[in-house]
Amino acid sequence: MILGLAAILTQLLHLALVLAVAPLLVGLVRVVKARLMGRRGPALLQPWRDLAKLLRKRPVLADGATEISRAAPYIACAATLFAAALVPGFAQGMLLAPLADMLLLAGLLALARVALALAGMDVGTAFGGMGAARELSFSAFAEPVLLLCILVLAMIAGTTNLDAMIVAFREGGVGLRVSLALIAVALLAVGLVENARMPADNPATHLELTMVHEAMILEASGRHLALWELQAALKLLVWMALLSDIFMPWGIAPAGAGPLAWLLGLAAWLGKITALAVALAVFESAIAKMRVFRIPEFLGVALLLAALAVALLFVSTGLA
Repeated sequence: MILGLAAILTQLLHLALVLAVAPLLVGLVRVVKARLMGRRGPALLQPWRDLAKLLRKRPVLADGATEISRAAPYIACAATLFAAALVPGFAQGMLLAPLADMLLLAGLLALARVALALAGMDVGTAFGGMGAARELSFSAFAEPVLLLCILVLAMIAGTTNLDAMIVAFREGGVGLRVSLALIAVALLAVGLVENARMPADNPATHLELTMVHEAMILEASGRHLALWELQAALKLLVWMALLSDIFMPWGIAPAGAGPLAWLLGLAAWLGKITALAVALAVFESAIAKMRVFRIPEFLGVALLLAALAVALLFVSTGLA
C-alpha cells in the first residue's frame, strides 16, 4: 500500500516537474547562447511568459484547414507528455514504470512527429508541405538509428524497460563497452535532428527556405502555437532526460526510497539537465549550420555507428 502511494506521488511530482522545467530548459539554452555571443538575451522565464500569452489567445485557422489542424497540436503535445512521464527523472518506481519501454517511447515520439507533419500539410501551403516532406524523409533515417540503439541497450541490459536499464547501468554490471560509446554518439546525432537543433536546423533564423520543423507550424497561432511550443520543449527535455538516465544513471532515487532520496535525486537530475543544456548551447554556438541536403548524410553516419555497435556486440557475445 505504501509503495503504491509512493509510486503515485512520485509520478504526479514528476509530471509537474517536467511541465515546469521544459520551458525553463529552452530559456536556459537561449540565455547561455546569448551570453556566449556577448548579448544580454531574453530572460530565463521568457518561454513561460510567451506560453502564458499565447494560451490566452484564440487560434486562427486558415480557410482550408480541417479537423487535423485542430487536433494535431493536442495529440502531439499529449503523446510527448506521455513520453516525458515514462522517462524517470528524480526517482524510479513511478506508477508508469512498468510501461516505460523504449519501444513505446519511440512510438510516442513518432506519433508526435506524424501529427506535426500532418498539421504542416493540412493547410496546403508550400512551406508547410516542404517542412513536412523534409521531416518525414529525415525520420526515415532517424528511426532506424533509434531502433538499433534500443537493440544494443536491450542486449546489454537484458530488457527494453528503461527503469531496469538504469538499474543495470548504475550497478556497473555491463562494464565499459565500445558499443555504448558508439550509440551515445548516434543518439546525440538523432537528438539534434529530432529537436531541430544545430547543425541540423536553426528555427531562430526564420529563413523559410532552410527551415524544417518551424515551417510546419507557420500557420499555427494562439493556443495551438502554445501547444506546439510546449511540445517542442517537452521533447527536448525527454531526449536530455533519456541521455542522462542511460549514460549518467547515478543520483536517481531507487524505487521505494523516501523523500530525502527524492530531494537528492531531484538535485542530481536538475544538475545533469543543466549541464546538458549548457553543453548544447556551447555546441550550437561553436558550430555552423549544415545545408539541409547534408542532413541525410549526417544521420547516415549515425546509422553506421549504430550498426557497428550492433555488430561489435554480436561479435563480443559470440566470442564470450
